Amino acid sequence: METKFAVMDEKNIDMEAIGQAGKILKDGGLVAFPTETVYGLGGDALNKQSSKKIYAAKGRPSDNPLIVHIAELEKLTPIVEKIPEQAKVLAEKFWPGPLTMVLKKSEAVPFETTGGLETVAVRMPNHPVALALIKAAGGYVAAPSANTSGKPSPTLARFVQEDMDGRIDMILDGGQVGIGLESTIVDLTEEEPMILRPGYITKEMLEEALGVPVASDRTMMNADCKEPPKAPGMKYRHYAPKGDLTIITGEEKKVVEKINSLTKAMQEKGEKVGVIGTDDTVGNYHADSVKSAGNRKEEETIAKELYRILREFDEEEVTVIYSEGFDENGIGQAIMNRLLKAAGHHVEQV
Repeated sequence: METKFAVMDEKNIDMEAIGQAGKILKDGGLVAFPTETVYGLGGDALNKQSSKKIYAAKGRPSDNPLIVHIAELEKLTPIVEKIPEQAKVLAEKFWPGPLTMVLKKSEAVPFETTGGLETVAVRMPNHPVALALIKAAGGYVAAPSANTSGKPSPTLARFVQEDMDGRIDMILDGGQVGIGLESTIVDLTEEEPMILRPGYITKEMLEEALGVPVASDRTMMNADCKEPPKAPGMKYRHYAPKGDLTIITGEEKKVVEKINSLTKAMQEKGEKVGVIGTDDTVGNYHADSVKSAGNRKEEETIAKELYRILREFDEEEVTVIYSEGFDENGIGQAIMNRLLKAAGHHVEQV
């Protein structure tokens, strides 16, 4: 298969390419496209064959649910049993935006899209290219991240191309994404709202909007929890680079000393070592490749750069990676969630 490629940005959308991409989706094909979180791999959400193609292209287990993307609020009603009041509140506050809501699905949504579940995950992305594509495709686009299953999610179209060239029909290149981590997922099917995957929309933001406590799925951050996760991307190892990743947590000076000690030992064994630090610490490391994830005082910068750094380590053929840990409050929880998944929960405290 030859994968078509179209370049555009938020202010200069190529509507001819959008039309072509919309037709591809209507005909059962696959199109990768930018959102404000990461690039998505889109198929017709109401076509079970399209969902099967998504799983095949990603090499993704078919019991891992796909998120249905919509561009207009009125499109929500046909795909869910009902819209709870809490969903209306959150849609008003956070849509379009990086929030996915899990609701009871209607018969319109095939089980191939929901991973066999009676619930459907839905969001309205905040990206003009994504919204234009969804409308051109008929209103319902199922889209996980546009990467080979298990690898870091793509924040640039070139990373999509690395994984998906020849596997899908078209890639829409909209430049670097804005947030860099997947959407927050909140389950509204139980009595108490529950975060299934942390993201840019934090627990505190949800609680302020709803005026009630919001729980967190214990499987998000805990490797020892035996309960099965209920959300996309949380059941299997995800976001992982090719190199072995270990997170080092503790007081800054001790973390730097520990990482440098481990780096020296690994280099003596012939390993190529990469280190993820921050603007304040990168000058203190002596690895083969040292990258700053951003500024701890502005954790949005870290979220935006994390997957790019992991992808670049792959390109540089780094075999061992050490990363500083991050605060687990606010968006820091989402950053650590992704790092823990990427590291297989391999953490050392110093």
